[in-house]
Amino acid sequence: MTDTTPYPLTNPPTDLSAISQIDSSILFPSFTTTDAWVLGNLLRSRLSTYASPSVISITLANTTPLFYTAVSPGITPDNTFWVARKSATVLRFGCSTWYMHNKFQGDEKAFAEKYSLQERAKEYAIHGGGFPVRVKGVEGVVAVIVVSGLKQQQDHQVIVQTCRDFLDGVGEGEEKRKED
Repeated sequence: MTDTTPYPLTNPPTDLSAISQIDSSILFPSFTTTDAWVLGNLLRSRLSTYASPSVISITLANTTPLFYTAVSPGITPDNTFWVARKSATVLRFGCSTWYMHNKFQGDEKAFAEKYSLQERAKEYAIHGGGFPVRVKGVEGVVAVIVVSGLKQQQDHQVIVQTCRDFLDGVGEGEEKRKED
């Protein structure tokens, strides 16, 4: 019998400094195709406890796909569109889409005006679920993790919690966060 209880998620903070601290504290020792595979499958396992169909995408900063899967039947082409938009936001601004959502209080018009996006505004999303992958000793974002399908705060938080658990499993978890 399968456990149908959703993977428990804490609520992510909405304070920008707290979100920024989380974004920068999740630091991988390296990020290989094997890491992406293991992390993607861990995310898939956790997301499969939810009834909502969702998508997981992990790509390098140069957009090379490392992991992509649908979780549960019922995804639509719209999920793929959200993945692309969330990924573009992480790559352009170097932070999670949850940070950008809270920075603009969800106001997409203010976001588009601030960055003079005009017609290109549709290429970006300021909804939780896009997260930067950073590697110790490497400047900038090396990859992007995107989850699309749950409520945006859940999309964000499942990534954060899963990355932390993954890093705990490779010896870079709680001890590393205490050092930072």
